[in-house]
Amino acid sequence: MKALVLAGGTGSRLRPFTYSGAKQLLPIANKPVLFYALESLAAAGIEDVGIVVGAHGPAIRELAGDGSEFGLRITYIAQSRPLGLAHAVLIARDFLADDDFLLYLGDNYLPEGVGELLRAGGPAAARLLLTPVADPSRFGVAEVDAEGRVLALEEKPDTPRSDLALIGVYAFTPLVHEAVRAVRPSARGELEITHAVQWLIDQGHPVRATVTTRPWRDTGSVEDMLEVNREVLDGIEGGVEGKVDPASTLVGRVRVAEGAVVRASRVVGPVVIGAGAVVSNSSVGPYTSIGDDCRVEDSAIEYSVLLRGAQIEGAGRIESSLIGRGAVVGQAPRPPHAHRLVIGDHSKVHLTP
Repeated sequence: MKALVLAGGTGSRLRPFTYSGAKQLLPIANKPVLFYALESLAAAGIEDVGIVVGAHGPAIRELAGDGSEFGLRITYIAQSRPLGLAHAVLIARDFLADDDFLLYLGDNYLPEGVGELLRAGGPAAARLLLTPVADPSRFGVAEVDAEGRVLALEEKPDTPRSDLALIGVYAFTPLVHEAVRAVRPSARGELEITHAVQWLIDQGHPVRATVTTRPWRDTGSVEDMLEVNREVLDGIEGGVEGKVDPASTLVGRVRVAEGAVVRASRVVGPVVIGAGAVVSNSSVGPYTSIGDDCRVEDSAIEYSVLLRGAQIEGAGRIESSLIGRGAVVGQAPRPPHAHRLVIGDHSKVHLTP
């Protein structure tokens, strides 16, 4: 079995970060979201992975490489613009050949991996991973009978027929290639994978559901990013490879990478501090990821993510924030009790009372 990972979308809900980088490369606990997907596929025994990339393809290639770091063989497939999930399958035809394959949205986070879907038995032209959600009108929704057969799919319906949402992981046989050639663009101009699956159902091909209640996250918004960061940090182990001076205190699970420095600061885990980062005369609270080469000085921060090279200096207290690569949060004469910031790459913010 092969896998097709989609990493070519625009990430409109994560702007301004996605103007200058792929949303799949935004970090969770200082590791790109995409890497969790690749590790999950490798753990499931998949070796050949195609990654569909768009405008930020070179950056994805640079970080993920040929896949050997993950025990994979990666083939990159260029998509000129995001024209739908079924379009990605269409342009990946040569890579997929006549093999069964797993379709995986590269910004999804599934801590339990994809083994549950792959282990599901019974013949099927397609198998969908579903989960019950509180508000199914925000998702693609599947209607499923008592035997686990998928009867119909709806995309963000006003009146959902069930609470079972499509997670964004699908297992397909080669029959899907006929389906993606048969469907036409939707009202938004895209070839929808839900339409292709519905075509399989309408043609009498069996489509089955695997329902999971295990954790799953779509990291498509700032709030989702911060929450997934919290969940991942809950599972880390502490360890100090960098330098922590005697005037500093580490409480709980704190990971200080090689080359990082903590001076005269209090850090309460779970927290990760990346290589080359400096934390000085500051307080770092739980559920914070500080990326490589960041600086935090004379400030307090918690439940936040700092991307590589961000600088926080004399900023008072910051919480629930996502701060972009190379962004600078400057000193304020009399800062308020707390700030909440969503700051794009290379921005500069000067806080005032």
